[in-house]
Amino acid sequence: MTRSNQQDRLRNFGIIAHVDAGKTTLTERILFHAGRIHRIGNVDAGTTTTDSRPEEKAKGITITAAAVTCAWREHTLTLIDTPGHADFTIEVERSLRVLDGAVVLIDAVAGVEPQTEKVWRQADRWRVPRIAFVNKLDRAGADLRRSVESMRERLGARPVVVTLPIGRERELEGVVDLVTLQAVRFDADGRAVLDEVPRAMADEVREARESLIEACAELDESLLGAWVAGDVRPEALVAALRAGTLQGSLLPTYCGSALANLGVPVLLDAIVELLPAPEGSVEAPLAALCFKVVHDAHGALAWVRVYSGTLRSELVGVGDGRRTVRVGRLARLFADRREAATEVVAGGIAALVGADVSTGDTLCDLERRTLLEPIVVPEAVMRVAIEPRGRDDRDKLGRALSRMRLEDPSLRVIEDPETGQTMLGGMGELHLEVSVSRLASAHGVHVAVGEPKVAYRETITRAAEVSHLHKKQSGGGSGQWARVVLRVEPAEPGAGLLFESRVKGGAIPKEWIEPVFDGCREAASSGPVGGHPVVDLQVILLDGETHSNDSSELAFALAGRAAFRLAIADAGAVLLEPLMLLEARVPEAHVGDVIGDLAARRGRVTALEAESPTVQIVRAEVPLAELYGYASRLGSLSHGRGTHHMELARYATA
Repeated sequence: MTRSNQQDRLRNFGIIAHVDAGKTTLTERILFHAGRIHRIGNVDAGTTTTDSRPEEKAKGITITAAAVTCAWREHTLTLIDTPGHADFTIEVERSLRVLDGAVVLIDAVAGVEPQTEKVWRQADRWRVPRIAFVNKLDRAGADLRRSVESMRERLGARPVVVTLPIGRERELEGVVDLVTLQAVRFDADGRAVLDEVPRAMADEVREARESLIEACAELDESLLGAWVAGDVRPEALVAALRAGTLQGSLLPTYCGSALANLGVPVLLDAIVELLPAPEGSVEAPLAALCFKVVHDAHGALAWVRVYSGTLRSELVGVGDGRRTVRVGRLARLFADRREAATEVVAGGIAALVGADVSTGDTLCDLERRTLLEPIVVPEAVMRVAIEPRGRDDRDKLGRALSRMRLEDPSLRVIEDPETGQTMLGGMGELHLEVSVSRLASAHGVHVAVGEPKVAYRETITRAAEVSHLHKKQSGGGSGQWARVVLRVEPAEPGAGLLFESRVKGGAIPKEWIEPVFDGCREAASSGPVGGHPVVDLQVILLDGETHSNDSSELAFALAGRAAFRLAIADAGAVLLEPLMLLEARVPEAHVGDVIGDLAARRGRVTALEAESPTVQIVRAEVPLAELYGYASRLGSLSHGRGTHHMELARYATA
């Protein structure tokens, strides 16, 4: 097989959805049908292939993305099973960064849930083509039509149903393929068995197929004529569905139940037929992105996606242009197992064993340096103080935290300069809980943990301008002398820190302007209100002055730091607190109690809608500081029947 054909037969895809939608269960069935495993694992029993960490087995959820490789219809599939909990969003972000396609998993009872909306937006940002699988159709209350409608309303997608369920809820026994007009039933092992369409479904099938053809005909006018002539060929429908998938104009939607082993082979066919093969020339110079680093008993393992060229065991460049890396052993990934590889061509995903690289590094040809777009890392919103329990723990803590930061860039380690405490910052209570647990389970470091604290920010409410002279004389030799004129102005929320130089006539040499801004950045790490980072403002360097003997890079950095602090103190600094977007599903009878409780927590209800005749969805913005222990409180208010999800909405004045 030529290398181009090898690429054509690759599919790199992920499964993305809300927590508990069944991603890991579906992954397990895919591996079974592809022949990679011969016994199907169970999430509740902690025996699945991809949830291999102790914390994942204990909690029954996916915490870190896991990659597996299998084959279907002479195609090589690399599948990444991603977490569904909002606290582990970095795992989804960096997976979508390197994938060519995705299966969006929808719970047939709940429909589109909050985290599904979030990962959908992430997939939009990276222009990842998607197909959908409506799962759990064998459960009470499952409804394909309602799930499809929720995809239209909440995702802004245009779902087109490709398979219909045969039977409802516990009576689910197969699907009808609207492309081939065949019933697909499943034997005891979940393998597909073709059959005739049940007579009782004839009208439903005809109507659904007409809707499918109509949607596809908008992309391929020849289908319209074939439809009128009664001669729509399956291959023509598949071609139109593939075109719609790649354009993002259609969302082909399949259905079944992963747990009951119904519908998985049909979905595998769709992955091969509709999702794209990776692009990138094998003959071009090497360009690969390290998107994840993990450590195990055998050392460091760096996950890479090759975008062009071929990655082999040799010396390669790093895109920053400052260093080289020796690629030793290469490995294919199968969850927590490694399978040796000699090379990885463009489009491939594999791992480097023991290489000194970090998340976001570009690996490239030594003679042709390339820098790929980096991975965006979200800011921490919560932190806890950690204290080593014994001398042994103290000695190992620093190294353990460094490794964990390499594995999870969304984890923050902050040393409090006043107290000397080590603060661990993360995306939420669960993220921090899992990280502390991993310190012990993976690194043998035991720590005492303080109460969670909110990661506040500070900003300014008005403009301010200062002129500051930094002057320091030494006993002999050169002193320090620098004058800067700074202006600070409020910027848009989410802007961070913006810098602009308006210095004219060489009042400050160009090489000393950036040190001024470096001093500002250092000062911005601790604001005047409560010592929190200062954000969302613009710093403008207006003017300055130098001394013939005593001016230097250091002097201008110190002048910038002092001027920034003076300006902020005069600019109406205020505290910002994180507001969470909370969505609670509660029985109708308890909605009033839940809304009253949110009001007491300074929450603002933004929407209230009926999910079903007995269940209401309450959406609200609530300060994170008011949400500690909310899960147990919601359980108490709803008699154990309420569920909730929250993610960062924005920062607002406290």
